[in-house]
Amino acid sequence: MTEIAGLLPRSDGEALAWRKVEGYGPTAVWLGGFHSDMTGTKAEALAELAVNQGRSLLRFDYLGHGQSSGDFRTGTISRWREDCLAAIDQLTEGPLVLVGSSMGGWLACLVALARPERIKALILIAPAADFTEALMEPELSPEAKAAIAAEGEWIRPSEYDGDGYPITRRLLEDGRGWSILPGPVEITVPIRILQGGQDPDVPWSHALKLAHALTSQDLVFSLIKDGDHRLSRPEDIARLILALQEVCDL
Repeated sequence: MTEIAGLLPRSDGEALAWRKVEGYGPTAVWLGGFHSDMTGTKAEALAELAVNQGRSLLRFDYLGHGQSSGDFRTGTISRWREDCLAAIDQLTEGPLVLVGSSMGGWLACLVALARPERIKALILIAPAADFTEALMEPELSPEAKAAIAAEGEWIRPSEYDGDGYPITRRLLEDGRGWSILPGPVEITVPIRILQGGQDPDVPWSHALKLAHALTSQDLVFSLIKDGDHRLSRPEDIARLILALQEVCDL
């Protein structure tokens, strides 16, 4: 099998970069994290698995992320949810397994609520449900809050991006409208959650709140006690692949 690539035009003139493996079984759809892209360690590992085993996989970048067009600072949960729905509606057929990492875990839940008839299972990695309001806003310094109030954004330093990236008032305000906690979150398909016990960005207790809120009775919460937020070590990737193979074969 080989992976193909393309651009998905959006109605506003922007375009989403995507890559796809046409294979068997339900299509696994990679939903990346905030300020991440589809070429990270976990996404690449899933693509390699899909190519080697002939499984179906779609990965793409949201507006303003990775190889997609658009300004990152204009992005919101509303827009990135719309990107997800456009990608699955136009680039996939049949049942889907959504694999969401961090913010992608929140988006996976929102997509599952919007397209319940398409979803076979969810795999959520350090799922950051409601992160804009529950995790990001409480951590903002007085200086950051003042900058957002006065200028509409604050540049958050990043160890992975020397210039940092903007946290906008638009993102924070929009995120409140997509809150799913404390639930109930009416998703009944099989769900597997992988969560690091040493995650500084999404505490395991926050991910557990989502696990309790989801109505699925086939839900397994795996706490990797020494795991970080990225969960990209070889042993973490192995757990992810096992989870994907399990739910695809149900």
